[in-house]
Amino acid sequence: MEEKLQRIDLQNVPNHIAIIMDGNGRWAKGKGMQRVFGHRNALTAIRETADTASELGIKFLTLYAFSTENWNRPKLEVDALMSLLVTTLKKELPEFQRKNVKVNAIGNLANLPSNAQKVLNKVIDATKNNTKITLTFALSYGSREEIVNAIKNISKKVVNNEIEIEKINEKIINNHLYTFNLPDVDLMIRTSGEQRISNYLLWQMAYAELYFTDVLWPDYRKQHLYDAIIDYQNRERRFGKTSEQIETNE
Repeated sequence: MEEKLQRIDLQNVPNHIAIIMDGNGRWAKGKGMQRVFGHRNALTAIRETADTASELGIKFLTLYAFSTENWNRPKLEVDALMSLLVTTLKKELPEFQRKNVKVNAIGNLANLPSNAQKVLNKVIDATKNNTKITLTFALSYGSREEIVNAIKNISKKVVNNEIEIEKINEKIINNHLYTFNLPDVDLMIRTSGEQRISNYLLWQMAYAELYFTDVLWPDYRKQHLYDAIIDYQNRERRFGKTSEQIETNE
């Protein structure tokens, strides 16, 4: 573990890591348990990953906790997930404060149960001045829905003469997304061996490095995040330029 840490250039860690926390159900099934058992045991992975990211100086960590498509899962599982969200936020608030974690949420939050909205808003407000790391939960989130909503809102402003069509640019679109207060994603990690983006931060991941691991999310620990960052740092991020341009800073 210490050897892996020494291989990480702390001056070149990703500014924003986004994670698709996949594999809870399969992890539980492998132990002969219900899917909810996997979700409950995923909390350790969340804590350790957030702590590790903070220790490494990563400023933004966004976790795909519940997608718009997840509402189609069995009601028992959805209800259990919402209940788990509420109890976890309540329980973790003192730790968020102690560790200087700013909690944020993106998605169609109005679709969450009223109690979940209330607790979530309370935690977001209580931690709004924390500065060590911004921990964002993507809840009832779907990237296509997010982009559609942005287009609708921009269109309304065009109709009302608040925005000229010719003035619409990337910055204006960014400002109408759920993530208006977050930077673009540098590194996207997906656990469980699946190699899909699954309607997650499509606009924000335009130039992200993608990293896939076979580890199921409940088993994800500090060393696994180290592995992802080491892999990230061994890649050349060109943003459309050539290697030669990158080397000469052109």
